[in-house]
Amino acid sequence: MSVASTPSRQRSLIATRRLPKAGIQSLPYLLLLPSLALICVIELYPFVTGVSYSLHKGTLLGTGAFIGWENYLRLFASPDFYHSLYFSFIFALFNVVFSYLIGLGLALFLNLDFPGRGFCRVALLIPWIVPAIVSVVSWKWLIADRGGLVNIVLAACGIGPIYFLSDSNWAMVAVIVIKIWRSFPFMMLSLLAALQVIDGTLYEAGKLDGASAWQLFWHITLPHLKNISIVQAILMIIWSINDFETPFLLTQGGPSNATENLILLAYRYTFGRNDVGRGAAVALLTLLILMVLATIMMRLQRRPV
Repeated sequence: MSVASTPSRQRSLIATRRLPKAGIQSLPYLLLLPSLALICVIELYPFVTGVSYSLHKGTLLGTGAFIGWENYLRLFASPDFYHSLYFSFIFALFNVVFSYLIGLGLALFLNLDFPGRGFCRVALLIPWIVPAIVSVVSWKWLIADRGGLVNIVLAACGIGPIYFLSDSNWAMVAVIVIKIWRSFPFMMLSLLAALQVIDGTLYEAGKLDGASAWQLFWHITLPHLKNISIVQAILMIIWSINDFETPFLLTQGGPSNATENLILLAYRYTFGRNDVGRGAAVALLTLLILMVLATIMMRLQRRPV
């Protein structure tokens, strides 16, 4: 007797035929309803509320009067907004480029077979694992103006103190370097995982054809890392522009707002000036910028290498 003719099989087929077609089609949507409701509560409601706040002259105590696009027009006329936009761009650009280059170099190194490779992998993850407040405050202690360990060492070498946190240019460099230090382990770990799934026979075939190490890297390794690299770049851009803790814990956006990014600007408007309307407008403009950048990166991902 065939499997299809067994009594249990026949009963299941009869039950399936009796089930209304409309019920089968609506079942997936019914199963999705709890998740959709949760998303609406967590994501959609705060978004709509933020849009509403950005169109009102509100404070922390109330929504205030409706003023339309005035908050956005005031932002576009404010030098603080353009400086925060500039620093956010520089902050994200340097972080993405240098954390990727460092992560790629370390991933290629850790992909080799050598003694102590497991220990190196764990040790290089420490900047990413350590909580932000611990790492940033530790860095702040190291580069403090005169009493910091770095300036103590520089003074012992006969070099004058460098005011990392008091000089605008040095503060920008310090914030960017610390962000790179916190970000490269994520790049390294993701790229290392991608390297380990590349078929080794491709490299063997390339070597038989006389390809150099650079040619193998350019024509085999990089094309296989393209998709993961674009995804990493998107995530790192979002995380960099939305990074509040690094500049806040290190410089509070100073000196003279030199290290104030868009998120810190929104925080200053909302909680420093009690101007919830302009704070919400900054947050929504930041969201729009991130959506545009993510769309561009995703389109690049579809292009052939």
